[in-house]
Amino acid sequence: MLSSAVFALAAALILSVYTAGGTKLYTDPREYGLWYLGVSYGISLLLQDTYFYFTHRLFHHPKLFSWLHQGHHRSRYPTPWTSFAFDPLEAVVQALFLVGLVFLLPLHFITMIAVLATMTMWAVLNHLGPDRLPSLFPHHWLGRWLIGPAHHSIHHLKYTVHYGLYFTFWDCLLGSEDPGYRQSIKNSPSPDSQG
Repeated sequence: MLSSAVFALAAALILSVYTAGGTKLYTDPREYGLWYLGVSYGISLLLQDTYFYFTHRLFHHPKLFSWLHQGHHRSRYPTPWTSFAFDPLEAVVQALFLVGLVFLLPLHFITMIAVLATMTMWAVLNHLGPDRLPSLFPHHWLGRWLIGPAHHSIHHLKYTVHYGLYFTFWDCLLGSEDPGYRQSIKNSPSPDSQG
């Protein structure tokens, strides 16, 4: 509940500053062109994933974990409710990204809503548990680059791996992907090879 209040306050702050003309939010899609709606959405997700990866990894530092992130990890076996279980300080840090984004990047209101909806749905999806997507997912090329419930469940079990939000590339590049995860994908039979 406290996390929801933090995000609501962040939204109220964004709208107040927008009303005063202080953000880069805009309402006319022709201002930057329709093509920019998709481009700014993609850039927003990449920036958010990067911000989330590094802050999430920082939250796991032993001196910060109990203050910022321990509440989320009370769920060793996550459920959709886990995706909303942030400690208040963690919620503030994550909300700051959204506040900062509207000052950094021109965003149409629809794009901002799409980013918020994606963030919420992705968080719920990733906390469903390890076997909630079709068995094709981890074997498909897309499943190797997008974080799904099987990937994120390992984070809740091991704590020291899989810090990303949407994409696996930061974990791959910085050595925080569990080596057993890729190996299990390689060794398990793909759906195409099964009877």
